[in-house]
Amino acid sequence: MLRQLAYTTGIALILSGTALAQDNHDDHHDHEDVTLYRVFVGDHADPKVTAFDLNAPDNRWTFATTGQSKLYSVDDGAAIVAIQFEDDAVHFINSGISLHSHGEHSDLDISDPNALEDTLTGPRPFHLIDHDGKVAINFDRGGYVEIVDAHELSHGELETTRLPQERAHHGFASPIGDGWVTSVASDAPAEGDSLPKRVGLRAINEDGTPAGDVATCTGIHGEAFSGAYLVAGCEEGILTVTAGSDGPVIKMLEYPADLPAGETTGTLLGAKSMQVFLGNYGASGMVVIDPADEPHFRYIELPFRRVDFVLDPANALYGYALTEDGTLHQVDVLAGELSNSAKVTQPYSKDGHWNDPRPRLAMAGEDIIVTDPLAGVVRQISKETLEEVAAIEVEGQPYNIAVAGGSGLVHGKGAEEGHEHGHDDAHGHKHAHSHADSQISKGYFEDDQIKARALSDWEGDWQSVYPYLQDGTLDKVMAQKAEHGDKSAEEYKAYYETGYRTDVERITIDGDTVTFFSQGASLEARYESDGLEVLTYKKGNRGVRFIFKKIEGDEAAPQFIQFSDHKIAPSKADHYHLYWGDDRTEVLEELTNWPTYYPSSLDKEGIAAEMLAH
Repeated sequence: MLRQLAYTTGIALILSGTALAQDNHDDHHDHEDVTLYRVFVGDHADPKVTAFDLNAPDNRWTFATTGQSKLYSVDDGAAIVAIQFEDDAVHFINSGISLHSHGEHSDLDISDPNALEDTLTGPRPFHLIDHDGKVAINFDRGGYVEIVDAHELSHGELETTRLPQERAHHGFASPIGDGWVTSVASDAPAEGDSLPKRVGLRAINEDGTPAGDVATCTGIHGEAFSGAYLVAGCEEGILTVTAGSDGPVIKMLEYPADLPAGETTGTLLGAKSMQVFLGNYGASGMVVIDPADEPHFRYIELPFRRVDFVLDPANALYGYALTEDGTLHQVDVLAGELSNSAKVTQPYSKDGHWNDPRPRLAMAGEDIIVTDPLAGVVRQISKETLEEVAAIEVEGQPYNIAVAGGSGLVHGKGAEEGHEHGHDDAHGHKHAHSHADSQISKGYFEDDQIKARALSDWEGDWQSVYPYLQDGTLDKVMAQKAEHGDKSAEEYKAYYETGYRTDVERITIDGDTVTFFSQGASLEARYESDGLEVLTYKKGNRGVRFIFKKIEGDEAAPQFIQFSDHKIAPSKADHYHLYWGDDRTEVLEELTNWPTYYPSSLDKEGIAAEMLAH
């Protein structure tokens, strides 16, 4: 019987764990709704960036940089840019989280973050603008802007073009419609180590040549997009830019007389869900700016000097500002007033150097993330109550911050593993799973991640799950699949009837010896590695089969055995799916029958619990 099964049984390509043959048989996890935010923190003193998952902070990574980093989340969080203005370097990190909008929903892809090998170097990189698929980084002392293709960046490729400016200055350039605008500096020479004064904004061509007159904006600083508008702060007011049929249309909104005299706006944040901006105004004031309708400005006085502020991307009705007494304030954007306040950190005086270690803010769904450099923690604050949810220790002095992530549908088995979780089996064993392997387990990985594996990865005593499908033990598993999939429980059971079918009820693996038990008889043979094969499926994902060839043993024992168990590198299997036969190529082509084996130490309820937990 074993000889007969050599050509009719096999394993189902679990595509490394999440996609248990996405084209085949793990449909119940095809549409798992996951929320995951990943926090990236630049240290104030040490040249490093620390990343962790907000809902599982032990999922942590560290990336070396050249110096202290100002962090930006770009391309909807798919990449993190670390600008080191004091060290003339820019590093790029793939966040491992990408959202793909499909109108009524978004798909969420999750993997480990990784640093790009390619970096940018140049004289004093500083301001960054992320808009319309372009990431524009101003090199203040170089007199140029480096434009990075955001789409290629999120795919691990650094493609850039250079936009020259008339002279080096602390400014920015930005795409707007079909054209570009750039800040402009005066002809007056710089004094000492200073850069020339910024005097305005001008439309330019892609080669940097002027495409319009300079619009006056003295001391231009701070820029943001919202709706149809790009705005920038000036000594005279707020400069607005919109795309016109003949190029950018630039207008000045002068500060009204009822705003405190002598103050300006130099930092601006733009809302995504409505056309409004939140900006600073002097040391202890803020302004809500409506670029289209009057009143264009509404002023908000803070009780102490402002340390940092952020605008909620999910609900533009609110912003949040931290003042130097350690109090976090909720800003009601529509009302133009503070609506709630709570103490969240120790006091941080604004006296001293502008780059001294002070808290920085970011948003992560329902939470405000606050770095607390002197305490060595990152604080997770509920935006609803302003109460602390968690204080996450981060080695060093956590300073600048960026967040990537969101909510979306994760496809394939293990889709719920957007965060670390654990489950106990019937025997009390604890199994930990991390999203770190989830992208691999969905069948998306690079070739250099694949490593050879020894037969010892599958060593042990294993039992087939097929009898438990037949006796009804796995009915609850089929019911769970039906709750999340596109088949009824009965249809799933019929599907797995084909997949799990085998008369090899037990397999033992000891060293290089594999013993097959079937209907009271056994076959034994020794096997050695015969390499691996990477298979690509019609959905574009891939799987790896680890292949072993018989070197001696019972004649009826299969010539080849092929393992697939969610993994692509050395690791102990907790269950596996096995193909076998005498023709290596023919066995590789088997996709519909995949006998599945769990440890013989598990009873049937333990196996059901394992499957339900996954």
